[in-house]
Amino acid sequence: MIRFKEACGNAGKVVAARLLPDTDLIEGIEEICKSNQIKYAYVSCFGSFKKCGYMYLVPKTTAKVKAGYGEIMTKEGPIEFLNGTGVVCQNNNKYDTHFHATMCDQNGTVFGGHIVKGYTPTLTTVDLMIMEIKDVEMLRVYDEETDLTQFLPQK
Repeated sequence: MIRFKEACGNAGKVVAARLLPDTDLIEGIEEICKSNQIKYAYVSCFGSFKKCGYMYLVPKTTAKVKAGYGEIMTKEGPIEFLNGTGVVCQNNNKYDTHFHATMCDQNGTVFGGHIVKGYTPTLTTVDLMIMEIKDVEMLRVYDEETDLTQFLPQK
């Protein structure tokens, strides 16, 4: 069985940006979008963090899909931010950015997950490419089937 939700749009502006030291990753992305009048976007970036806050899926027997995000994990830096991608969406007319990252610590141990807003300040730089998505609404809404907030693209 193949199931999906999709909406076809167009690429808009492309913003190349750098987050300066002490700027939170998600807050910085959303502020750049505001500054450029971008409501929906795709983001790709890399750099370094002073520390990070992230979550990953864990088994949850009480959840509808038997899994859900666990507690917020925090890791002190320096942290090499190897790669991150996300979607800048709206939830009740406010930014709701869904972002995942791969990182490694000073011992080369690789880890990653869902980045938590307000927990991940830049160490030296985060280099970003933000591509505006037009002619599509990119929403984050509650999904009854999974009992989680999910991505909902629509025309």
